[in-house]
Amino acid sequence: MTDPDVPGTGTPPGHEAVTARLEGHRRELTGYCYRMLGSVFEAEDAVQETMVRAWRGAGRFDGRASLRTWLYRIATNVCLDALAGRERRARPMDLCGPAVGATSPGTVLDSSAWIEPFPAGPTAVAVDPAEAAATGESVRLAFVAALQHLAPRQRAVLLLREVLGFSAQEVADVQGSTVASVNSALQRARAVLAARRSESTDGAPAAPAGEATRRALADRYAAAFSGFDMEALSMLLHVDATLSLAPHTLWMRGSAEIRAWLAGPAVGCRGSRLVPTTANGSPAFGQYRRRADGSGFDPWALQVVEVSGDAVTDISVFRDTERLFPLFGLPPHLDA
Repeated sequence: MTDPDVPGTGTPPGHEAVTARLEGHRRELTGYCYRMLGSVFEAEDAVQETMVRAWRGAGRFDGRASLRTWLYRIATNVCLDALAGRERRARPMDLCGPAVGATSPGTVLDSSAWIEPFPAGPTAVAVDPAEAAATGESVRLAFVAALQHLAPRQRAVLLLREVLGFSAQEVADVQGSTVASVNSALQRARAVLAARRSESTDGAPAAPAGEATRRALADRYAAAFSGFDMEALSMLLHVDATLSLAPHTLWMRGSAEIRAWLAGPAVGCRGSRLVPTTANGSPAFGQYRRRADGSGFDPWALQVVEVSGDAVTDISVFRDTERLFPLFGLPPHLDA
Protein backbone atom coordinates (compact mmCIF):
# COMPACT_ATOMS: atom_id res chain seq x y z
CA MET A 1 0.00 0.00 0.00
CA THR A 2 1.26 3.51 -0.77
CA ASP A 3 1.82 5.67 2.29
CA PRO A 4 -0.44 8.78 2.04
CA ASP A 5 2.34 10.98 3.43
CA VAL A 6 4.95 9.90 0.91
CA PRO A 7 4.84 11.03 -2.71
CA GLY A 8 6.55 7.85 -3.92
CA THR A 9 8.45 4.77 -2.82
CA GLY A 10 11.70 3.10 -3.67
CA THR A 11 15.36 3.94 -3.21
CA PRO A 12 15.96 7.61 -4.05
CA PRO A 13 18.83 8.66 -6.26
CA GLY A 14 21.80 10.06 -4.36
CA HIS A 15 20.47 8.48 -1.19
CA GLU A 16 23.48 9.50 0.90
CA ALA A 17 22.85 13.19 0.16
CA VAL A 18 19.13 12.69 0.79
CA THR A 19 19.83 10.98 4.10
CA ALA A 20 22.10 13.83 5.17
CA ARG A 21 19.40 16.40 4.38
CA LEU A 22 16.79 14.44 6.32
CA GLU A 23 19.10 13.90 9.29
CA GLY A 24 19.63 17.65 9.50
CA HIS A 25 16.03 17.93 10.74
CA ARG A 26 16.10 15.05 13.23
CA ARG A 27 16.84 17.14 16.32
CA GLU A 28 14.03 19.64 15.91
CA LEU A 29 11.62 16.91 14.81
CA THR A 30 12.36 15.03 18.03
CA GLY A 31 11.51 18.14 20.04
CA TYR A 32 8.21 18.44 18.19
CA CYS A 33 7.30 14.79 18.60
CA TYR A 34 8.25 14.91 22.29
CA ARG A 35 5.81 17.75 22.89
CA MET A 36 3.14 15.93 20.91
CA LEU A 37 3.57 12.59 22.68
CA GLY A 38 4.96 13.50 26.13
CA SER A 39 7.61 10.77 25.91
CA VAL A 40 11.16 11.07 24.64
CA PHE A 41 11.27 7.34 23.84
CA GLU A 42 8.06 7.49 21.81
CA ALA A 43 9.34 10.68 20.16
CA GLU A 44 12.52 8.97 19.00
CA ASP A 45 10.47 6.09 17.57
CA ALA A 46 8.15 8.56 15.81
CA VAL A 47 11.06 10.45 14.27
CA GLN A 48 12.66 7.22 13.10
CA GLU A 49 9.40 6.24 11.41
CA THR A 50 9.21 9.73 9.87
CA MET A 51 12.74 9.36 8.48
CA VAL A 52 11.98 5.94 7.00
CA ARG A 53 8.82 7.22 5.28
CA ALA A 54 10.62 10.31 4.02
CA TRP A 55 13.61 8.39 2.72
CA ARG A 56 11.38 5.96 0.85
CA GLY A 57 9.48 8.80 -0.77
CA ALA A 58 12.31 11.26 -1.34
CA GLY A 59 12.86 10.12 -4.92
CA ARG A 60 9.57 11.69 -5.95
CA PHE A 61 9.47 14.67 -3.60
CA ASP A 62 8.22 17.38 -5.94
CA GLY A 63 9.38 20.45 -4.02
CA ARG A 64 6.00 22.20 -4.03
CA ALA A 65 6.43 22.57 -0.27
CA SER A 66 9.72 22.96 1.55
CA LEU A 67 11.46 19.80 2.72
CA ARG A 68 10.92 20.94 6.32
CA THR A 69 7.17 21.39 5.81
CA TRP A 70 6.94 18.00 4.11
CA LEU A 71 8.80 16.30 7.00
CA TYR A 72 6.51 17.91 9.55
CA ARG A 73 3.50 16.65 7.61
CA ILE A 74 4.84 13.10 7.90
CA ALA A 75 5.82 13.54 11.57
CA THR A 76 2.42 14.99 12.44
CA ASN A 77 0.60 12.04 10.90
CA VAL A 78 2.90 9.58 12.68
CA CYS A 79 2.14 11.29 15.99
CA LEU A 80 -1.61 11.43 15.32
CA ASP A 81 -1.58 7.70 14.60
CA ALA A 82 0.32 7.06 17.84
CA LEU A 83 -2.14 9.16 19.86
CA ALA A 84 -5.29 7.60 18.45
CA GLY A 85 -7.43 5.97 21.12
CA ARG A 86 -5.02 6.20 24.02
CA GLU A 87 -5.06 7.98 27.37
CA ARG A 88 -3.13 11.22 27.70
CA ARG A 89 0.12 11.30 29.66
CA ALA A 90 0.12 13.38 32.82
CA ARG A 91 2.02 14.50 35.89
CA PRO A 92 0.95 13.43 39.41
CA MET A 93 -0.63 16.86 40.03
CA ASP A 94 -2.88 16.34 37.00
CA LEU A 95 -4.42 13.24 38.57
CA CYS A 96 -5.12 14.07 42.21
CA GLY A 97 -4.84 16.72 44.90
CA PRO A 98 -1.71 17.32 47.00
CA ALA A 99 -0.97 14.95 49.87
CA VAL A 100 -0.87 16.26 53.43
CA GLY A 101 1.20 14.42 56.00
CA ALA A 102 1.97 11.60 53.57
CA THR A 103 3.63 8.48 54.96
CA SER A 104 3.93 6.48 51.70
CA PRO A 105 4.53 7.39 48.04
CA GLY A 106 1.08 6.23 46.96
CA THR A 107 -0.17 4.22 44.01
CA VAL A 108 2.22 3.16 41.26
CA LEU A 109 1.06 3.64 37.65
CA ASP A 110 2.58 2.22 34.48
CA SER A 111 5.30 4.29 32.79
CA SER A 112 2.92 5.02 29.89
CA ALA A 113 0.83 7.19 32.24
CA TRP A 114 3.50 9.81 32.85
CA ILE A 115 5.02 12.78 31.11
CA GLU A 116 8.70 11.90 30.78
CA PRO A 117 11.67 14.27 31.06
CA PHE A 118 14.05 14.76 28.17
CA PRO A 119 17.74 15.66 28.16
CA ALA A 120 19.16 18.73 26.49
CA GLY A 121 22.26 16.89 25.25
CA PRO A 122 23.08 15.76 21.70
CA THR A 123 21.71 12.23 22.16
CA ALA A 124 18.09 13.28 22.60
CA VAL A 125 15.84 16.27 22.14
CA ALA A 126 17.64 19.41 21.12
CA VAL A 127 16.59 23.01 20.80
CA ASP A 128 14.05 23.87 18.12
CA PRO A 129 14.95 26.75 15.78
CA ALA A 130 12.50 29.13 17.45
CA GLU A 131 13.41 28.02 20.94
CA ALA A 132 16.46 30.25 21.32
CA ALA A 133 14.15 33.25 21.19
CA ALA A 134 11.53 31.73 23.46
CA THR A 135 11.27 32.04 27.22
CA GLY A 136 11.72 28.33 27.81
CA GLU A 137 8.04 27.87 28.60
CA SER A 138 7.61 25.46 25.71
CA VAL A 139 9.95 22.85 27.21
CA ARG A 140 8.81 22.95 30.83
CA LEU A 141 7.25 19.77 32.14
CA ALA A 142 4.12 21.68 33.15
CA PHE A 143 3.69 23.03 29.61
CA VAL A 144 4.20 19.62 27.99
CA ALA A 145 1.61 18.20 30.41
CA ALA A 146 -0.82 21.03 29.59
CA LEU A 147 -0.45 20.26 25.87
CA GLN A 148 -1.82 16.79 26.50
CA HIS A 149 -5.21 18.36 27.33
CA LEU A 150 -5.52 19.57 23.74
CA ALA A 151 -7.04 17.49 21.00
CA PRO A 152 -4.10 16.07 19.01
CA ARG A 153 -4.70 18.22 15.93
CA GLN A 154 -5.03 21.35 18.06
CA ARG A 155 -1.80 20.38 19.79
CA ALA A 156 -0.04 20.14 16.45
CA VAL A 157 -1.40 23.49 15.27
CA LEU A 158 -0.30 25.30 18.41
CA LEU A 159 3.20 23.80 18.32
CA LEU A 160 3.70 24.45 14.64
CA ARG A 161 2.45 28.04 14.85
CA GLU A 162 3.71 29.25 18.22
CA VAL A 163 6.79 27.15 18.96
CA LEU A 164 8.17 26.41 15.53
CA GLY A 165 7.05 29.60 13.78
CA PHE A 166 5.19 28.08 10.82
CA SER A 167 2.77 30.35 8.99
CA ALA A 168 -0.94 29.53 8.97
CA GLN A 169 -0.64 28.53 5.30
CA GLU A 170 2.30 26.21 6.05
CA VAL A 171 0.35 24.55 8.87
CA ALA A 172 -2.61 24.13 6.54
CA ASP A 173 -0.24 22.42 4.08
CA VAL A 174 1.08 20.18 6.87
CA GLN A 175 -2.42 19.13 7.95
CA GLY A 176 -4.09 19.13 4.56
CA SER A 177 -6.62 21.70 5.76
CA THR A 178 -7.42 25.38 5.26
CA VAL A 179 -6.02 28.55 6.81
CA ALA A 180 -9.42 29.24 8.36
CA SER A 181 -9.51 25.85 10.10
CA VAL A 182 -5.92 26.32 11.30
CA ASN A 183 -6.74 29.72 12.82
CA SER A 184 -9.86 28.30 14.44
CA ALA A 185 -7.93 25.37 15.94
CA LEU A 186 -5.23 27.73 17.24
CA GLN A 187 -7.83 29.93 18.91
CA ARG A 188 -9.41 26.93 20.64
CA ALA A 189 -6.00 25.61 21.71
CA ARG A 190 -5.05 28.95 23.24
CA ALA A 191 -8.35 29.04 25.16
CA VAL A 192 -7.77 25.55 26.60
CA LEU A 193 -4.22 26.39 27.68
CA ALA A 194 -5.36 29.67 29.23
CA ALA A 195 -8.00 27.79 31.22
CA ARG A 196 -5.44 25.21 32.31
CA ARG A 197 -3.07 27.96 33.38
CA SER A 198 -5.73 29.73 35.44
CA GLU A 199 -6.71 26.56 37.30
CA SER A 200 -3.21 25.10 37.46
CA THR A 201 -2.11 23.50 40.70
CA ASP A 202 1.37 24.77 40.01
CA GLY A 203 0.79 28.00 41.90
CA ALA A 204 4.38 29.17 42.21
CA PRO A 205 5.23 32.35 40.28
CA ALA A 206 6.67 31.93 36.81
CA ALA A 207 9.15 34.81 36.86
CA PRO A 208 12.12 33.63 34.78
CA ALA A 209 15.53 33.32 36.41
CA GLY A 210 18.74 34.19 34.62
CA GLU A 211 21.12 31.37 33.79
CA ALA A 212 23.65 32.42 36.43
CA THR A 213 20.94 32.62 39.12
CA ARG A 214 19.47 29.31 38.07
CA ARG A 215 22.82 27.55 38.18
CA ALA A 216 23.73 29.11 41.53
CA LEU A 217 20.40 27.99 43.03
CA ALA A 218 20.86 24.52 41.57
CA ASP A 219 24.33 24.26 43.12
CA ARG A 220 22.97 25.35 46.49
CA TYR A 221 20.12 22.86 46.17
CA ALA A 222 22.55 20.03 45.40
CA ALA A 223 24.70 20.93 48.40
CA ALA A 224 21.69 21.13 50.71
CA PHE A 225 20.19 17.86 49.48
CA SER A 226 23.47 15.95 49.53
CA GLY A 227 24.15 17.20 53.05
CA PHE A 228 20.49 16.60 53.96
CA ASP A 229 20.47 20.08 55.45
CA MET A 230 16.75 20.72 55.86
CA GLU A 231 17.23 24.28 57.05
CA ALA A 232 19.26 25.21 53.98
CA LEU A 233 16.83 23.39 51.72
CA SER A 234 13.82 25.18 53.22
CA MET A 235 15.45 28.54 52.54
CA LEU A 236 15.74 27.65 48.84
CA LEU A 237 12.15 26.47 48.38
CA HIS A 238 9.33 28.79 47.41
CA VAL A 239 6.54 28.70 49.99
CA ASP A 240 4.26 27.01 47.40
CA ALA A 241 6.92 24.75 45.88
CA THR A 242 5.77 21.33 44.65
CA LEU A 243 7.38 17.90 44.72
CA SER A 244 6.16 14.87 42.74
CA LEU A 245 7.33 11.26 42.63
CA ALA A 246 6.46 9.52 39.33
CA PRO A 247 5.61 6.65 38.86
CA HIS A 248 3.84 7.15 42.20
CA THR A 249 0.75 9.35 42.30
CA LEU A 250 2.02 11.21 45.37
CA TRP A 251 2.76 14.91 45.13
CA MET A 252 2.85 17.65 47.70
CA ARG A 253 2.78 21.42 47.90
CA GLY A 254 4.60 23.72 50.27
CA SER A 255 8.09 23.86 51.73
CA ALA A 256 6.84 22.54 55.08
CA GLU A 257 5.28 19.42 53.50
CA ILE A 258 8.38 18.77 51.38
CA ARG A 259 10.66 19.11 54.37
CA ALA A 260 8.47 16.79 56.45
CA TRP A 261 8.47 14.19 53.69
CA LEU A 262 12.25 14.27 53.28
CA ALA A 263 12.93 14.17 57.00
CA GLY A 264 10.37 11.38 57.52
CA PRO A 265 9.39 8.73 54.93
CA ALA A 266 12.24 9.73 52.56
CA VAL A 267 14.96 9.86 55.20
CA GLY A 268 16.70 7.00 53.39
CA CYS A 269 17.87 9.64 50.90
CA ARG A 270 20.24 11.00 53.53
CA GLY A 271 23.80 10.76 52.26
CA SER A 272 22.80 10.64 48.58
CA ARG A 273 25.11 11.94 45.89
CA LEU A 274 23.82 14.13 43.06
CA VAL A 275 25.34 14.22 39.57
CA PRO A 276 24.32 17.34 37.59
CA THR A 277 22.67 17.21 34.17
CA THR A 278 19.91 19.16 32.38
CA ALA A 279 16.30 18.23 31.63
CA ASN A 280 13.50 20.20 29.98
CA GLY A 281 15.64 23.32 30.04
CA SER A 282 16.04 23.11 33.83
CA PRO A 283 18.82 21.94 36.15
CA ALA A 284 18.53 18.24 36.91
CA PHE A 285 20.41 15.67 38.94
CA GLY A 286 20.95 11.96 38.92
CA GLN A 287 20.43 10.89 42.53
CA TYR A 288 22.43 7.94 43.86
CA ARG A 289 21.75 6.34 47.23
CA ARG A 290 24.43 4.66 49.29
CA ARG A 291 24.42 0.87 49.34
CA ALA A 292 23.73 -0.77 52.68
CA ASP A 293 27.27 -2.20 52.81
CA GLY A 294 28.82 1.21 52.07
CA SER A 295 30.58 -0.08 48.94
CA GLY A 296 29.21 2.58 46.61
CA PHE A 297 26.09 4.32 45.35
CA ASP A 298 23.30 2.99 43.14
CA PRO A 299 20.88 4.97 40.92
CA TRP A 300 17.77 6.05 42.75
CA ALA A 301 16.04 8.84 40.83
CA LEU A 302 16.33 11.67 38.33
CA GLN A 303 15.41 15.01 39.88
CA VAL A 304 14.33 17.92 37.67
CA VAL A 305 14.56 21.19 39.61
CA GLU A 306 12.65 24.19 38.28
CA VAL A 307 13.62 27.68 39.40
CA SER A 308 11.63 30.90 39.19
CA GLY A 309 12.90 34.21 40.47
CA ASP A 310 15.21 33.40 43.35
CA ALA A 311 13.59 30.17 44.58
CA VAL A 312 13.10 26.53 43.69
CA THR A 313 9.47 26.13 42.65
CA ASP A 314 9.19 22.49 41.61
CA ILE A 315 11.06 19.21 42.12
CA SER A 316 9.97 16.44 39.76
CA VAL A 317 11.39 13.07 40.77
CA PHE A 318 11.46 10.19 38.25
CA ARG A 319 12.28 6.73 39.55
CA ASP A 320 12.68 4.98 36.17
CA THR A 321 16.47 5.01 36.40
CA GLU A 322 16.97 1.94 34.21
CA ARG A 323 15.72 3.82 31.14
CA LEU A 324 16.45 7.43 32.07
CA PHE A 325 20.03 7.30 33.36
CA PRO A 326 21.52 5.96 30.09
CA LEU A 327 19.48 8.53 28.15
CA PHE A 328 20.95 11.33 30.27
CA GLY A 329 24.48 9.94 30.10
CA LEU A 330 24.53 9.24 33.85
CA PRO A 331 26.84 6.49 35.16
CA PRO A 332 25.33 3.13 36.21
CA HIS A 333 26.78 3.50 39.72
CA LEU A 334 29.19 5.61 41.77
CA ASP A 335 32.14 4.30 43.74
CA ALA A 336 32.31 4.82 47.48
